[in-house]
Amino acid sequence: MRVAVIGGGPGGLYAALLLKRLDPAREVTVHERNAPDDTFGFGVVLSDETLGGIENADPEVYATLNSRMVRWDDIDVVHRGRTLTSTGHGFAALSRRTLLAVLHARCRELGVTLSFRTPAPPAAELARTHDLVIAADGAGSATRTAHAGVFRPSVATHRCRYIWLAADFALDAFRFEIAETGHGVLQLHAYPYAGPSPDSPHGASTVIVEAREEVWHAAGFDGMDERASAEQCAKLFPDTLGGHTLRGNNSQWTAFRTVVNERWSHGNIVLLGDAAHTAHFSIGSGTKLAVEDALALAACVREQPGLPEALAAYEAERQPVVRSTQRAALASLTWFEELDGYAEQPPHRFAFNLLTRSRRVTHDNLRLRDPAFVTATEREAGTPEGTPPMFTPLRLRELTLRNRVVVSPMDMYKSRDGVPGDFHLVHLGARALGGAALTMTEMVCVSPRGRITPGCAGLWTDEQEDAWRRVAAFVHEQSPTAALGLQLGHSGRKGSTKLMWEGIDDPLPEGNWPLLAPSPLPYRPGVSQTPQELDRAGLDAVREEFTASARRAARAGFDLLELHCAHGYLLSGFLSPLTNTRTDAYGGSLEARLRYPLEVFDAVREVWPRERPMTVRISATDWAEGGTTGEDALRIAAAFAEHGADALDVSTGQVVPHERPDFGRSYQTPYADRIRNTLGVPVIAVGAISSWDDVNSLVLAGRADLCALARPHLYDPHWTLHAAAEQGYAGPGAPWPQPYQAGSRKPPAGRTEAPKPRLAL
Repeated sequence: MRVAVIGGGPGGLYAALLLKRLDPAREVTVHERNAPDDTFGFGVVLSDETLGGIENADPEVYATLNSRMVRWDDIDVVHRGRTLTSTGHGFAALSRRTLLAVLHARCRELGVTLSFRTPAPPAAELARTHDLVIAADGAGSATRTAHAGVFRPSVATHRCRYIWLAADFALDAFRFEIAETGHGVLQLHAYPYAGPSPDSPHGASTVIVEAREEVWHAAGFDGMDERASAEQCAKLFPDTLGGHTLRGNNSQWTAFRTVVNERWSHGNIVLLGDAAHTAHFSIGSGTKLAVEDALALAACVREQPGLPEALAAYEAERQPVVRSTQRAALASLTWFEELDGYAEQPPHRFAFNLLTRSRRVTHDNLRLRDPAFVTATEREAGTPEGTPPMFTPLRLRELTLRNRVVVSPMDMYKSRDGVPGDFHLVHLGARALGGAALTMTEMVCVSPRGRITPGCAGLWTDEQEDAWRRVAAFVHEQSPTAALGLQLGHSGRKGSTKLMWEGIDDPLPEGNWPLLAPSPLPYRPGVSQTPQELDRAGLDAVREEFTASARRAARAGFDLLELHCAHGYLLSGFLSPLTNTRTDAYGGSLEARLRYPLEVFDAVREVWPRERPMTVRISATDWAEGGTTGEDALRIAAAFAEHGADALDVSTGQVVPHERPDFGRSYQTPYADRIRNTLGVPVIAVGAISSWDDVNSLVLAGRADLCALARPHLYDPHWTLHAAAEQGYAGPGAPWPQPYQAGSRKPPAGRTEAPKPRLAL
């Protein structure tokens, strides 16, 4: 096998030496356009997991690297002159130049040909004379660009500028420091990468300084050269640098770019490392991912019967891992982009928020690493001793919620003529008994034309009102501290469809009713019915339907009312520019698109009892080009808050069928986080929140006030009570109904859990 590697970074070098080590008969050549000792950046962080893979694959390389690494356990967070330390994290780093030297030496020892100072031939040319071409040519990969039609890359440029510098002394921890200046907030990420040596008597540390683009401009960095930037940055972070100078290495301010490729291979050409993917430096090292790519690629080439199978196996193995890492990296990157929104948090909450920003470190995980730090954070937040954050109460107007868990609205499609029956009594009653502070109904429709399907619940008749009164009475009698909320809405252009399990969003085969919407745009062109555009009389009539239903909800005994302005239903349709093309006072600018939803909100708030809270569910992004943006969401949330909304229920998407959501664990929570910490209004976070650990983390970090969970409550109606039992909590935040108290401990599973008998000395 003849192998050509384009790019002599750590990933390309490591792939070369592994392929050669596994089969010495292979002819392996690395093409690097720079000199052997040219390197940009300073330190490289590798996880214990990655080092374990290196040790298993090549003990010689591992032993050499291990002898030159610096290790530490602490993370320091400096906020407004105060340093808080969290321990138990475990890091290992070394000089990037040292890493390259070790890999160069090992490649030469194994017989890999290293070609420096000459650009590699194009990948397509190499592919004609080699069996395998590995494109490890970095984030600006020429190979990826040349074959973009196959790899189908997307590159997103983010909102911060950063510069990579170094200090000639070794820190004793990973260090984050925040500088609040007259121009805005800047942040420092720093860590040691070399201990004392003859060449560097005090060791060395990597120092990355980052700022939002507008802050970078305002601070004048756009007009500074490398030296001036380094001098100015050193002055901004006295707690970390203590007067030490900073130096660069062809260091330039740049914006981070996230690279994603749909495919990583094309014939016998394969992408590796930054050419295939990038992940923000704030969660670790691109080098780590590249080295892991190299390990996987070499293993797949060895294990599979042919190259096509090997490259397919490599992609199948690495793509899910990288996607998960990129989701965490995006969450971390976004947190730093929104850093100024967290600056007012108290010190421990700020530090906890920073440590858990990627969602990979959680409340429970951090408690295992550093229980004293978590205890101090909980004490600062006023959490009673022995009480998980999720079981602290929250007050909205005159309603006190006993904990922070909400049963999210879930359409059941089990009503008949809009009347909820025994199914709703059991479904909602069981979940209210299951410990959640607030159980929400599905979207309850304000009129027959406002239904999504024939099975949707309504609140426009006396019979429906009586049926809901029965449900509310059961909840209040059997679980007195539980609250029941009603979500009120109108389907708009997404109505008159089959039940979900018969064909979601498919029109009814017969018996369709006419639809209403802001604009005459079908939800699925060529499939869905074209709705009628609401005129003045229609707008007034629908508004009155909302207020009439709200009056009925109050009489039925609901504790909270939520106005559904999300997911492409009628009021959401006014908010999104993709669904509102009106040219009158209700279309055009965001202020105009907000006008009708706010009119409905005001009318409903007027008739809803003053002491009872009212929330609004919004879609904070349409996940589609030209739709609602994060900035729009802030303005929408602010408008509803100014009109009296007690909390914003922050969801995303479902507005247009061509959306492309970025699915993943807790993927919608950053939108709630941003609204809460920018506007200072309470929020309900939703979106693949599946564990009590997630709820504890979000609440303690101040990213959400309440967490709404849907599927976990379908899987387990007593999810909240079980979460309390698993955490050893038995306080007022999770009272077990008296008939269920005997089940408040998890029953033993069987003999396998018992201690094993001792059979030998």
